[in-house]
Amino acid sequence: MTAFATAAAAVSPLLTRLAAERATGALLRDRGTLFLQDGRIVHAESPATPGLDVLLTTGGALAPERWREAVDRAGARGQVARFLVDSGGLADGELEICHLAAIFDAAFFALSPGSGPSRFRRGATHWIGSVRSVPAAAVERETRRRRELLDAVWPYPQLDTASVVPRAAAPGQTVTARQRLLLAHADGVRTPADLAWVLGRPAFHTLLDVRRLAAAGLVETPHPPARAPVVTTLPDWMTQTQSPDVALLRRLRDALEASL
Repeated sequence: MTAFATAAAAVSPLLTRLAAERATGALLRDRGTLFLQDGRIVHAESPATPGLDVLLTTGGALAPERWREAVDRAGARGQVARFLVDSGGLADGELEICHLAAIFDAAFFALSPGSGPSRFRRGATHWIGSVRSVPAAAVERETRRRRELLDAVWPYPQLDTASVVPRAAAPGQTVTARQRLLLAHADGVRTPADLAWVLGRPAFHTLLDVRRLAAAGLVETPHPPARAPVVTTLPDWMTQTQSPDVALLRRLRDALEASL
């Protein structure tokens, strides 16, 4: 693949360049921020997704007061992750799995096409501290895969931001326990992002669940409003009845009679 084709296929050309430069800092976009260390992604966050704290505490892996204690005592030093493990609040593997889920989830939204221009703040770090880094190429590859997966399941992106409206299951239709829990919290007002926060689940996985439910007919699929018909206004001279030029017709008649 040529360098031009590679750049064209990149989810974020700036991220690709920063990774090649082994840069350290924060890549800021409208829908999220990626933190890099030596060109690798060490953390990501987005207002569209539940953060690591929500994933840990809502899921029951960590008590909310333990998270607050870690932030209070180690946040200023940028060692919250290390404090959680050293204090016995979490096992290394448990924190690592949840942290990776948070990275890929936030990156999906931060790198979305409508996330606005990119800015890079060199040297910026995140207070969570070191957990595990991920190659930028792996994050871009996973972001592309997730976009394709959503469209393959049910190609209606309006679902991602609309209120989730449940529909009754058909007779004999199977609904999984995971789907039942999501549907139980779908009150016709909450969006997939709202449900992700309530359930303490990654936002992308919630989008995927909602699209699968819509494909199965268990959630309403919103459709864009019909486009209004285009009314073409013709100029007056094209719509007014034209009166014939009587004198011209007479001259034509006289000329024809003269030639006979």
